[in-house]
Amino acid sequence: MNYHKVTFLTSFGTAGQLPPSGTPEVVFAGRSNVGKSSLINALFQQKGLARVSATPGKTATINFFQAENMTFVDLPGYGYAKVSQREKQRWAGLMEGYFAQDRDIALVLSLVDSRHPPSREDLQMLDFLIDQELPFLVVLTKVDKLSPRERRERLAAFRQELPMGEELAILPFSAQTGEGREELRAILDQLENDLLGEEEGE
Repeated sequence: MNYHKVTFLTSFGTAGQLPPSGTPEVVFAGRSNVGKSSLINALFQQKGLARVSATPGKTATINFFQAENMTFVDLPGYGYAKVSQREKQRWAGLMEGYFAQDRDIALVLSLVDSRHPPSREDLQMLDFLIDQELPFLVVLTKVDKLSPRERRERLAAFRQELPMGEELAILPFSAQTGEGREELRAILDQLENDLLGEEEGE
């Protein structure tokens, strides 16, 4: 995949606006301020592709980015307390509306802040993905902010804190240092190859 040619496609503020899947979709999900936009920019090495805001909860739309053979979907961050109940309901409607549709979801990247135990919303998201049997990868963000000892302790703790933690695929990632970027690209490249192989076999 040519990551430098991934482009912003469009944004939607309500689930009813969402078009059908055009190509298989890779989804970014995580709580507000977990570093989704920074991860997207680091993954594609395009500084301004996803807008990084100092204000948590700024991403209030579903944003679509297009690669040649797949679409990347940035869901709104969940769990930010300092927004109105009405806005929380709209965000929840967006998230639920997206997953309720018959979409071609190839992989969900479930982002969790490596510095803290998973939040209630993080656990709800993972339980949902497991229940729906959706393919997903847990990406631990901001690992550069941990000391080596803290990192070992948190990685061990996540195995106990996350549902099915001993069985989950977990990838440490840092948008600042680039750690995890090549590993994540390798996963996505393999996914793309598998999807193209399926199309050729039809």
